[in-house]
Amino acid sequence: MIKTRLRLKVNGEDREVLAPVHHTLLEVLREELALPGTKHGCELGECGTCTVLVDGQPILSCLTLPIECEGREITTVEGLAADGALHPLQQAFAELGSAQCGYCIPGFLLTAAALLRERPKPTRSEIAEATGGNLCRCTGYLKIFEAIELAADRMSKRA
Repeated sequence: MIKTRLRLKVNGEDREVLAPVHHTLLEVLREELALPGTKHGCELGECGTCTVLVDGQPILSCLTLPIECEGREITTVEGLAADGALHPLQQAFAELGSAQCGYCIPGFLLTAAALLRERPKPTRSEIAEATGGNLCRCTGYLKIFEAIELAADRMSKRA
């Protein structure tokens, strides 16, 4: 099996990994870097479960080769919390019970984080549009949207 040496910046840390050349970013994050928060979903780019941020923008890690991410900042759900405190989105999701099984939640959290960075006070329709590529089989999305709105409100008051 042919492997390649990758230098990635993940959650603020420079990481070097030797990975099979055919592995996706999703596989490298989970299998080589032991970051299981990014989930395997459809592996076709249709569900959003594997969403991570690259340079602050949501991407589907199941469709991304890790070599494309060298020299760029990768953020996984493990990188949202800071200094031992949950990100406001994580806190709001927990408080409102926005996750049932939780499998899709890392993708929603990262997509929402990117949205709130660009639009600190998004409308419900902007939230729905931004998260439209993230599928959840357990909820009706209402609690997810409410958690994003709550986090946006709290974050705008801190700014």
